[in-house]
Amino acid sequence: MKIDRTENIRPSTLDTFVTVKKCGNMIEVRYMRYMPSGCYINKLNKDCYVDKRTGEIKEFQHNESRISDKASVAQSLARLRDLINCNLTNPNNALWVTLTYAKNMTDTVQLYEDYRRFWQRFCYFLKKQGYPKAEYIIAAEPQARGAWHLHCLFCFPKKSPFISNDDIARIWGNGFTKTKRLTGIDNIGLYLTCYLGDMELTESLKAGITKGRNIREVEITDETGKKERKAIIKGARLAMYPANFKMYRTSRKIRRPIIFKTTEGKVQEFIGNTLPTYEKTISITDEAGEVKNIINYRQYNKAMKEW
Repeated sequence: MKIDRTENIRPSTLDTFVTVKKCGNMIEVRYMRYMPSGCYINKLNKDCYVDKRTGEIKEFQHNESRISDKASVAQSLARLRDLINCNLTNPNNALWVTLTYAKNMTDTVQLYEDYRRFWQRFCYFLKKQGYPKAEYIIAAEPQARGAWHLHCLFCFPKKSPFISNDDIARIWGNGFTKTKRLTGIDNIGLYLTCYLGDMELTESLKAGITKGRNIREVEITDETGKKERKAIIKGARLAMYPANFKMYRTSRKIRRPIIFKTTEGKVQEFIGNTLPTYEKTISITDEAGEVKNIINYRQYNKAMKEW
């Protein structure tokens, strides 16, 4: 089987069924020309298959390492992106906190244990200050020198309270911390997962991860508001995750995406004149060049609304 990107092809009639995934303000629509019957997996090659229930192209997991098993990393980040978007429709309700170590922390078991203790102390702090209880999504990030630190998204039921970085550092107690609000970002899930996956060129060189990588220049704003341009390698950090490592964890009440089938007409009623923020169409052909399926992906960013 061969996978190629082609011109965008959408359903030809409004009564055509599509699969919808709702993640907060982000709405993803998938259309498949040929709907599945029987087995829901269609093998494309030794590495890839189509989940015929949703139209997603996935890769088989080969348990060697995160480098050779790119699908595992990509799927983990995609799930993390969806969780963030599900739980953060208003950026003012969140705090983005980075927890680092004064020492060179290489023990990932201890990393999560330290966070568990931090969370207990943090919840006590919130209660003592009369602040509302938060839910969390945390993600571990490896550094070129082999150390780990944690990125934490604290989601509050209303506007997040002001908590100084000094308070966060005192509660953490293991090293440097960074606390910031998330403002002016349309797709927060995409922004934060790119933050986790991309690596500055200087750090990537230290880790020896440069060959065959996509290097580009981006504008970065630091905590003081100063902007500067830096070279990054897209997705380079993903090669540093060990095999079968659980890169993120959540609290119990974190909401999950809602996935369901509906008609193209219902989708159009809901989105109205909203234009997609992203769209692509792929064709799947066999060795003889016969088209076996057409899959269209569209993503919209719209305020939460009941279907």
